[in-house]
Amino acid sequence: MTTYKSREEVPLSEKWNLEDIYPDLSEWEKDLKSVEERTVKLKEFDGKIQDAKSLYEYLTLSEETGYTYKKLFVYTMFQVDIDTRDTKAQSLQDRAKALGVKLSSATSFFMPFLLSLEEKTLKDYIQEVEGLKYFEEDLFESFRYKKHVLTKEKEEVLSQLGESLSAPSNTFGMINNADIKFGEVTNKEGEKVELTRGMYSKLIEDDNREVRKEAYKAYYKPYVQLNNTIASTLSAAIKNNVTLSKMRQYPSALEKSLFSDMVPKEVYDNLIHATKANIEPLHRYTNIRKKTLGLEELRQYDLNVPLVQDVKEEISFDEAYDTMLKSLAPLGEEYVEALQSFKEKRYYDVRETPGKRSGAYNLGLYGVHPFVLLNHQDDLDSLFTLVHECGHAMHSWYSSNHQPQISAGYSIFVAEVASTVNEVLLIRYLLKNTQDEKMKKHLLNHFIDSFRGTLFTQVMFSEFEKVTHEKVENGEPLNAEVFNEIYENIFREYNGDEIVFDEEVKYGWSRIPHFYRPFYVYKYATGYASAIHIADQLLEGKPETLENYLTFLKSGSSDYPLELLKATGVDLTKPEPIQNALAIFGDLVDEFSSL
Repeated sequence: MTTYKSREEVPLSEKWNLEDIYPDLSEWEKDLKSVEERTVKLKEFDGKIQDAKSLYEYLTLSEETGYTYKKLFVYTMFQVDIDTRDTKAQSLQDRAKALGVKLSSATSFFMPFLLSLEEKTLKDYIQEVEGLKYFEEDLFESFRYKKHVLTKEKEEVLSQLGESLSAPSNTFGMINNADIKFGEVTNKEGEKVELTRGMYSKLIEDDNREVRKEAYKAYYKPYVQLNNTIASTLSAAIKNNVTLSKMRQYPSALEKSLFSDMVPKEVYDNLIHATKANIEPLHRYTNIRKKTLGLEELRQYDLNVPLVQDVKEEISFDEAYDTMLKSLAPLGEEYVEALQSFKEKRYYDVRETPGKRSGAYNLGLYGVHPFVLLNHQDDLDSLFTLVHECGHAMHSWYSSNHQPQISAGYSIFVAEVASTVNEVLLIRYLLKNTQDEKMKKHLLNHFIDSFRGTLFTQVMFSEFEKVTHEKVENGEPLNAEVFNEIYENIFREYNGDEIVFDEEVKYGWSRIPHFYRPFYVYKYATGYASAIHIADQLLEGKPETLENYLTFLKSGSSDYPLELLKATGVDLTKPEPIQNALAIFGDLVDEFSSL
């Protein structure tokens, strides 16, 4: 595995080319000034929109300003993510955030104004000025929110509180990415080295149990030490969310989160119920894991070690990229050729370096291109991460090239489908193209563990979010002790009685950044279930399946997520997609057991 002590050591070909956004900082400053000036002009529309012409002028200026603002903010975000310790980058981002609050405040009058109009008046405006047709769907979509929009004065106050409301998330981000140190652990050579998240992901899979245990204890130590502090940040984030939901007259915080996607609460509840009703294969797999590893006691640090050892896993970034392109052939020549070009154009930031944001993500910047952040570790997991993020990147690419700006973005709900289809195609490709029984068993093990992590674990997280939000809604306290108890009980229910619990297990909630984006993680599970169906259909090679799926990728937000998915043959309002996916998991466990 290639390791780098500084960003300067990383080859240029494996670093983002941020000049694609701004060639230099002076251009960024120009855009900042431009947005500041246009923010003032937008504020001047308050009380002055009285006809179709002025409405069109406001909407056009608002879209142009919003686009430029996103561009300048994303540029600062990338600079911070490259090195979260960089105070100059933090300062740029702070300026962008402050401007965002001003922009939000300047435009906060518009939604109350729009919803004060009669629908007939709005329809007449659209007939008068042809350019308003472009905004028509979004304008009438806004009427769905009529009950949940506050008075003009209250909306302005909320917009000014923007930074304060995001403070819990920002604080946790700084604790988690910049401040937390995991201390030293022993590597394979017997040397003491500084533990990083990327290294932890390798060590927790090590065949030496003492190495896993040492890494596990070191990794959780700062979260245990900071338990009360992190509990206060998560508690504040949940309380903020519940308060905003009540202010906006949603039945619950969960229903507020589901509202924009038009997802019924039953979809969320059914996901949890169906998963728990079909948990037996997961418990059976846990028992297989214990027996295969020959352990008297199975512990949490034993859950990630591959059950098939001595299988070559060293995969360079170049090799990973080539394998990805081959595995995605069922998606057609255009898809593969476009994805091939991303590498040459430096759409990726590949390597883990000190201070770099952990994990991986894709961000599609309309009018520029997708940007993918990785922390590539030259292993099978990193290959899957690459393929996952490239699913997002290609979704961004297709949507941006086939939708106008207003509908080019897509819901996270459908985003996880695009990424997971790629993962399923990859694992099917790898299983089909290996003749080695040991490697096949290793890949099946990886598929099962991926299934467990993407579906079962995310549903477990989803239930944790639901329970903690309901506590606040019922007026019950949230603190470290409450979080620990809830998490431990849910973890036990999902993972079964075979696991002997270390003290650290109950602190697992404190390391999950997704909890600061409430009711987000369930979309991984629904996306995975949907992707299983779509990928298997694609592998059958039916032209209409590919055509329907590419149309889905090109659709952006031109329809609600559940409707977009129905066009691919997946209906998540029914339990079948979840049940079918869980049945496939059971089949995989059976196949693995038979090998």
